[in-house]
Amino acid sequence: MPTYAWHKSSHCAQGESCLHVASTWQKSSYCGQGESCVHISAAPQTIHLTESADPTQAILSATPTAFSALLHTLKASPNHG
Repeated sequence: MPTYAWHKSSHCAQGESCLHVASTWQKSSYCGQGESCVHISAAPQTIHLTESADPTQAILSATPTAFSALLHTLKASPNHG
């Protein structure tokens, strides 16, 4: 499972002591037990994606608009990839 992504409170001004919140990760519903899986974490302005088999535990971040466009493209072309 990936590490948590921390987000600073949007009510925090620069230089102030701030509240940080850890995002929760959800495993793709298309993932079977024991498989390499995509995990997603959503924050108000950022969607985070990671893949469980990635040894670097890289996290891809996208805006909700860009993530929505990706999902639309994938759904429109289910046999490509």
